[in-house]
Amino acid sequence: MPRRLPPLTALPAFDAAARHLSFTKAADELHVTHGAVSRAISNIEDRLGIRLFERGTRSVRLTPAGAAYAAEIGAALDRIGAATIVATAPRSAGVLNVSTSDGFAGRWLVPRLYRFHRAHCDIDVRLSTSGVLADFVRDGIDIAIRYGGGDYKGVTSEFLAEEEVSPVCSPELLQGEHPLRLPSDLRHHRLIHDSFPIDWAMWLQRAGLDDINPDGGVRFDSATYAVEAAVHGEGVLLGRSALVSADLAAGRLVRPFDLALKSTSKYYVVYPDGALRQRKVKVFRDWLFSEMTVGQKDAGSIR
Repeated sequence: MPRRLPPLTALPAFDAAARHLSFTKAADELHVTHGAVSRAISNIEDRLGIRLFERGTRSVRLTPAGAAYAAEIGAALDRIGAATIVATAPRSAGVLNVSTSDGFAGRWLVPRLYRFHRAHCDIDVRLSTSGVLADFVRDGIDIAIRYGGGDYKGVTSEFLAEEEVSPVCSPELLQGEHPLRLPSDLRHHRLIHDSFPIDWAMWLQRAGLDDINPDGGVRFDSATYAVEAAVHGEGVLLGRSALVSADLAAGRLVRPFDLALKSTSKYYVVYPDGALRQRKVKVFRDWLFSEMTVGQKDAGSIR
C-alpha cells in the first residue's frame, strides 16, 4: 500500500517554523522568503485537512494537532539526517576520524592508542582536536568524545565517565623542606592553573583555607601543558581525573589529599545514529569503554 505522505519538500519549513514559532525566523534559517514558508505550511495544511498554526498579527502558535505533528516530524527529520550522515561518511573502512579536545587526546587517548592499533591494525585513527565541536558531515567525523551535558541533538550520546578534580603533584613534592602532607602545606608550593571552570579558589574554600592566594602560581591555557608542568615538579595542579589517570597509574603524579570536587559536566561518546553498523566505529566505541573502566580501576588504586 502506498504511503500517505505530506508534501515532503514543505516539511523543513514546517519543522523550522514549529521550533522557532516564527515564520520569519524559519525563513532566515532556511534562506528562503517569509512567503515561501507560509505557502509551504499552507500546502501541508491543505493536504492534511487540519490547521497546524494559529496565525496572529505578529505571532504564530501551534494548534494541539500542530504540536503533536511537529514532534513526530522533527524526530523523523532527525532520523533522516542521521541516516544521511552515515550514508555520506567516508567510505574507507580502514580510516577512523575521531574528534575530541586537545587535553583529552594528549593526556588520555594518545597514551593508550597503541593498544587499539595493536588489536585493530587494519584501522588507522585520525585525530581532530579543534576546540570547536565537530560537524559529523562537514568534517567527516566518525565518532567523538565530548565533555559537557550530553544533550547533543540529532546524534547518539553515551555516558563515558564523570570528572573529579583534586590536587595532584610529582612524588618529589611529598619530600624535601616543605613536604605536602596537609592542605595547609600548599602555602609553600606553587599552584598550577588551567582553564577548567573548577579552580583553586573553589577547592581552597571547600578545604577551609582562606590564607592562601588562589590566583598565585603559573597558568596554562592548555590542560596538557598544565599536567606536564605538574609531572615535572613545577607545582601542584588541580588535576582532572580523566586527564591525570595515566600519570597516577604510572606513578608520575600522586594525590596528596583526599578532597575532590565533582564536575557537573561529564565525558560522552557521541556518534551519528546508525554509525555502529560500521565495524570501525563499533570496535573503537567498545574499546573506549573498556579502556575507561581499566583506567578508573588503576587510578583509583593509587594515591
